[in-house]
Amino acid sequence: MAVGELADRLPVSRPAVSQHLRVLRTAGLVTVRPEGTRRVYRLDRAGLDILRSWLDVMWRDGLRAFAAALQDDTATGPPGRAGDEHRDDLRFDDHDESEDR
Repeated sequence: MAVGELADRLPVSRPAVSQHLRVLRTAGLVTVRPEGTRRVYRLDRAGLDILRSWLDVMWRDGLRAFAAALQDDTATGPPGRAGDEHRDDLRFDDHDESEDR
C-alpha cells in the first residue's frame, strides 16, 4: 500500500505515517519498493515471523512466572495480612486533622 493511501485511512498526517513506516522498515517488519513517484510498503513475512516468535517466548515466560507467583502466594497466603496492624510503614499520618484548621 502506498503511503498516501495509508495516510488517507488514518487520523494522522502523511509525514507521521512515513515516519512510522520508516521505523517499521528499520525493524524489518515492512519492505518498500518505489513505483513511479510512490513508495509501496508491504508486510515482511520473515520479520513478522521473528516478532511472533519473540512474542510467543515473552508470553510463555511471563505466564509461567505469573503461574509460579500464584502458586507461591497460594502456599504462603495473601501478602500483607498477618501482622499488618503492627507495621509502622502501613500508617498514613498520625497527626490530628483538626490541627490543620
